[in-house]
Amino acid sequence: MNQQIVMLVLILVVFYFFMIRPQMKKQKELKKFRESIKVGDKVVTIGGIHGKILELNDTTVLISSEGSKIRLDKSAISTSSEDLLSAVK
Repeated sequence: MNQQIVMLVLILVVFYFFMIRPQMKKQKELKKFRESIKVGDKVVTIGGIHGKILELNDTTVLISSEGSKIRLDKSAISTSSEDLLSAVK
């Protein structure tokens, strides 16, 4: 019985360090990125739209993409175009 409890606790600890903790860290970094964006930054949305930020509000962002203007929620911003290009190289 004690061995089963120890094994269960060990599995939970491994699960925490390999699954939950990295995900929480990634969420914090994404939140920090979204708070640091400014007008003129080139970004990529979660839908794959590449654009340049024209206007920032508390919860929304206006981006320009190939002549079109799109208003999106800040949570739809995925990454910076510069980060994407540096990852490819």
